[in-house]
Amino acid sequence: MADDMTLTGRPLLNGVDHTARPTWKLAETVAFYRDVLGLPLVHAITAKGWGREKEEHADFIHFFFDSGNASTIAFFYYIGTQQPESLKVPRGYMAMANHTAWRVDTEADLLAWQKRLESRGVAVSQSVRHEVIESIYFRDPNWYPLEITRPLRAVETIDATDAGLTMQAALELEARGGWATVEQLWRAKAVLVKERQRAHAK
Repeated sequence: MADDMTLTGRPLLNGVDHTARPTWKLAETVAFYRDVLGLPLVHAITAKGWGREKEEHADFIHFFFDSGNASTIAFFYYIGTQQPESLKVPRGYMAMANHTAWRVDTEADLLAWQKRLESRGVAVSQSVRHEVIESIYFRDPNWYPLEITRPLRAVETIDATDAGLTMQAALELEARGGWATVEQLWRAKAVLVKERQRAHAK
């Protein structure tokens, strides 16, 4: 690990340990993650709230499910509180951006998960292919978006090069006052691609 840190110039992260969100549906959340998804309940913390300058922190349970590959998915249940309007999950595509995705290895695995979820009454999207992955989507009892995905191919060096050019173009457009369409991004990126090709031709 020390050698890796020296080579990269930064300390390394070893995957995601856990994600955490609040829930006001305690029984439904436990039943969904433990019984529907089959994730073992592995840890729970109970604590008194503590004082803050503007408000009192509620007593809570912080509970964790094993989500595979040495990671957990966790929830906070704030005892005796009501869900604030600002924390209710909205409908629409933007709300889907904040989601958890699990990885499986094969198409058979993905289809098996779709069958399991649907057999337990969970509404599941048809599989969606996008570039390097194929995914199914569904919601938990809190309306949090969830995804199960499988790789269609390995992510390679050329993908990282493409991502770098894409984000460079986007950041340059943003710095010049913003942009409104993906076509603007494509045109800006095309300029960068040509510049890169000319530099490599020398």
